[in-house]
Amino acid sequence: MENFYLIIVVVLFALAISDLIVGVSNDAVNFLNSAFGSKAAPRWAILAIASLGVLVGATFSSGMMEVARKGIFHPDQFYFAEIMIIFIAVMLTDIILLDFYNTVGLPTSTTVSIVFELLGAAVAVAVVKIMNSSDQTMLDLGSYINSAKALAIITGILLSVVIAFFSGALVQYVSRLIFTYKFEKTFKYFGALFGGFAITAITYFILIKGAKGSSFITKETLSWIKENTLTIILVCFVGWTVVLQALVWFVRLNILKVIVLVGTFALAMAFAGNDLVNFIGVPLAGFKSFQAFIANPGTDAYGMTMEILNDKVKTETYLLIIAGLIMTITLWFSKKARTVTETEIGLSNQNEGEEKFGSSFFARLLVRRSLSANSSLKSILPVKFQEGIQKRFAKPSAPAGIDKKDVPAFDMIRASVNLTVASILISIGTSLKLPLSTTYVTFMVAMGSSLSDRAWDRDSAVYRITGVLTVIGGWFFTAFFAFTAAFIFASLINWLGGYAIIGLLVVAVAFVVRSHVFHKRKSKGQDSAEEIDEEDASIISKGEILEQLTHAVSVVTTKIPKVYAKIVNGLAFEERGTLKESLKKVRKLDKEAKSLKDQVPFVVQKLSEDSITTGPFYVQLLDYLREIAHSINFIAEPAFDYVDNNHKSLVPEQINELNIIQTKLEDFFKTINRLLNDNNYDLNQIEKAFGKQKDLLSSLSKFRKEQIKRIKAEKVGTRNSVLYLGIINETKNLVLYSGNLLKASRDFTTTNGVIDLTNDDL
Repeated sequence: MENFYLIIVVVLFALAISDLIVGVSNDAVNFLNSAFGSKAAPRWAILAIASLGVLVGATFSSGMMEVARKGIFHPDQFYFAEIMIIFIAVMLTDIILLDFYNTVGLPTSTTVSIVFELLGAAVAVAVVKIMNSSDQTMLDLGSYINSAKALAIITGILLSVVIAFFSGALVQYVSRLIFTYKFEKTFKYFGALFGGFAITAITYFILIKGAKGSSFITKETLSWIKENTLTIILVCFVGWTVVLQALVWFVRLNILKVIVLVGTFALAMAFAGNDLVNFIGVPLAGFKSFQAFIANPGTDAYGMTMEILNDKVKTETYLLIIAGLIMTITLWFSKKARTVTETEIGLSNQNEGEEKFGSSFFARLLVRRSLSANSSLKSILPVKFQEGIQKRFAKPSAPAGIDKKDVPAFDMIRASVNLTVASILISIGTSLKLPLSTTYVTFMVAMGSSLSDRAWDRDSAVYRITGVLTVIGGWFFTAFFAFTAAFIFASLINWLGGYAIIGLLVVAVAFVVRSHVFHKRKSKGQDSAEEIDEEDASIISKGEILEQLTHAVSVVTTKIPKVYAKIVNGLAFEERGTLKESLKKVRKLDKEAKSLKDQVPFVVQKLSEDSITTGPFYVQLLDYLREIAHSINFIAEPAFDYVDNNHKSLVPEQINELNIIQTKLEDFFKTINRLLNDNNYDLNQIEKAFGKQKDLLSSLSKFRKEQIKRIKAEKVGTRNSVLYLGIINETKNLVLYSGNLLKASRDFTTTNGVIDLTNDDL
């Protein structure tokens, strides 16, 4: 029996290593975003500083380990075997849940996940104990669960969301009023005070408050710190202020960079001190339980209660350092961490760009109400006061000639506020032994500072709010899924024993491997050439503007006839699967075409003065690409709906006509594609292409008349007619826009003169 539980302990530690990896991939967003978003330093420097913070913070997390042992349930009410069931169920659930969130790129809370997993697994085991007892009912569930502590933790997490948002918004608003976006001049005089305050606050809450949980600081040292707290604060403030001001005078030090980098170190340290329990607290508690079990040989696993977990136990420093090293390695090499980081940076970006999230009803309603409230407030405040505020928040123009990807998402004033406020709030939670969610705190601080900094303007507010709501909704899903999955897993293990553990391990490994493959493909943007065909190729590519356009046009003119042929074939043989696959590809094309068109303002800004006359052609070319994508979408969607709803088959004459159209369309697009790829815009070749276009348009007109004859003869029904005439009409649009695409591509690559837009339409 001891060997069985020894294997479980080994499995727990193996799962702990995996949990550290997926957990850090999720939580790296918490302390890297401000430095990455503001581009305060090269990536390697930011990672090096964060790594040092993680290693130091890991040794400060010993005091937090009590949460996993007795924070959620009463261990003295459970036997050793039951405790091990709870712990193994929690670790299996945690890995699957966090890896899922990392894969889709949403930051979630490792703290919330571990709390609700412990709660779910403990409730499952407690329910089994009550069901097997003759003198207990479900009303006795409270004797097993530490409801008061669990409620305090959950309440603290929820309150931290509100407090973090308003704290970030308030501090950022005041900071921007003082320093504005043109802060260089003001910082010469007040920057040292700002830096001294920020670093002193970080020093106090991280080094002093966090020292309580350190695994190596003695009681005497803690007592001395407590007695001399005020002195330490004053010395730190004066010392940092003087040092920073001297460095500004003599070496022109950028104080904001120092604050951001020190804040990154501090927040990484706070993360490790507060969140390490989420990854290794359960395995360590399992190990302590196993040590107690083997210390009493001959004891039945279902006869030994675990009062020992109520005792205060110091975690060995070497275990904490090993955990810190694993987190540090993950920090450097995890690609999923970058995916999660992009989500928060995108939502707090003060620059225009493509939004990751769409619009929602609640977001639109909230923006309308906010605009209405803002108008009411403006009617009350004096005009001069409003002008003064507006002047303080006026954003400078982006420097000319800088690539969009090199422009910081926000400046270092906001980055400093994000890091300082989040560090303070998390450290307060750590000092009070409350496992606050570092993800919730840092995310909501960043969102609050973004709002007050006017990064959410009328062009982006609905999308940003939708994004925030999506992330917050995901947090509630975290709690629900963590509780439910842990409850189910613990129940299965309780009933099936080792067989359930093996089965769930296989499921967890399969899930992680599958999500890794999915993320790898997603990060590439497309599969390898051996795995996908031309229909799945993306129209978006990297390179110069001309190269991007050439690629987009080439892919579209290759993809359209292939998809069109599948749609015709799917209608002819009523193949729902073929039509569904075609619709999926068409929607992807439409989305990519929209993405290209949304980038028009940024690309036009990059066009040189010598190339300014090509700008309208560039815009036109993307317009035609977008319209082509619209047209094929308006063909694919009705075709799929028609077959999906089991309407009557097309008559043989219609199928024959569509086959003729498809053949001519393929020939027409092959001609266009050849001209574009060869960069051959010879007049005779152009006329040949438009001759095929004219023939195709003539066939479409003829078949429309044939359909009208069929309607009059009552050979076809209303739904058939709506579908067929719609396909004919959208095919005509497709052909016309394709011809215009050819001309616009020719003009974009060859012209240097004035554009006559009236000659672009047939």
